[in-house]
Amino acid sequence: MLQEYVPVLLQVIIATGFAVATLIASVLLGKRALRNRTKDSAYECGMLPVGDGQPRFSVKFYLVAMLFVLFDIEVVFLYPWAVSFRELAIEKELLVVFWSAMSFIVILFVAYLYALKKGALEWRN
Repeated sequence: MLQEYVPVLLQVIIATGFAVATLIASVLLGKRALRNRTKDSAYECGMLPVGDGQPRFSVKFYLVAMLFVLFDIEVVFLYPWAVSFRELAIEKELLVVFWSAMSFIVILFVAYLYALKKGALEWRN
């Protein structure tokens, strides 16, 4: 039974030996880098890293992002309904299936109008 694990053990030993040998070779044969303040600073696409790392954003960004996710998810719920519309129409009455989706769209549209009325999508406030 122990003989079945010999190839696995051999592979682990070879992989570990290769990793250790590669690290030792890079330390012995590699050049030493000169350290200075410029090389130790964060690289920001060629720009000097100046200022705060996390600037403050307006709440409008988060509000628009949440509205986008909300309406996007609601539209995703319409896709399976559209794909299975024929099968649903055969099993049930066509008008029931159609008006159930239309009521969902109307509720979604009313929510969109409410967000517009509240000024959730206005950027200049």
